[in-house]
Amino acid sequence: MDRLALMETFVCVVDTGSFSGAARQLGVGQPAVSKSISQLEERLGVRLLLRSTRGLTPTDAGQGFYDGARRAILEADEADLAARGSKASLSGRLKISAAVTFARLYIVPHLKIFLDQHPQLKIDVMLDDRNIDLLEEGIDISLRMGTLGDSSMTARRIAQGQRIVVGSPGYFAVAGTPHKPAELAAHQMIIYAGPESGVVEFRRGSTEVSVNVEARVRVNAAEGVRAAVLADIGAAVASEWMFAKELQSGEVVRVLEEWELPPVDLWAVYPSGRMANAKARAFVEFVQTIMDGQGKLSG
Repeated sequence: MDRLALMETFVCVVDTGSFSGAARQLGVGQPAVSKSISQLEERLGVRLLLRSTRGLTPTDAGQGFYDGARRAILEADEADLAARGSKASLSGRLKISAAVTFARLYIVPHLKIFLDQHPQLKIDVMLDDRNIDLLEEGIDISLRMGTLGDSSMTARRIAQGQRIVVGSPGYFAVAGTPHKPAELAAHQMIIYAGPESGVVEFRRGSTEVSVNVEARVRVNAAEGVRAAVLADIGAAVASEWMFAKELQSGEVVRVLEEWELPPVDLWAVYPSGRMANAKARAFVEFVQTIMDGQGKLSG
């Protein structure tokens, strides 16, 4: 195995924290990964990893080698692209993760454009509303919405949308239309069971109102919120992105329009400590273009 390949294997082992995790990400057997690390340590004449029941951690020498190897891999990727010219097509495999509903509405329908631009590129799309372990799953880039709980992650905000109160005309015809935030307490509310559910902050000018929203129906996936609203079950506080088409068609209506809610952010998140590769950066720029087309782009 050549020097760069050994570096890539070592960086992958450190990133995933295990030989088995690196083997899954690299698509090789675990013995091959173990043999590569042994060859690398033998060639350098130093121990790079400490093995214990808790996993693998780099030694001081290993950490220094990891930092240098990671920079070398990134520079090699950039050199490849520079040599091919400004119209170079990306190649290899890109693994992304995103929330189910957001990806279904905004990513998957546009994915063919990105693939046509880069015919040598393959993409794995992992759809999950949970915040999965990016390193363990070998994810290059994750699209997440809301507040990021882990400050150690490398993240870039690529869009910002409105959070609004919505419901179907059929539901409001029976339950009545709320004109004040406090009136939501009397409504059948559909709540996404995430970390930001429960208290909703409304603002109109200098007036701020907090409403403790009680759930008639609580679901653990945004797709369930959409289905419940469209089935006339109740009203929901949701991102404008989630119901963009239905708001245009009138299948869903917005209420309390004069009141503002905290916006929802869309983040591009990279595995902790890992620099974004050219494929990940290109994909983030592509997604930002999509969201810019929605008129919701923010710094």
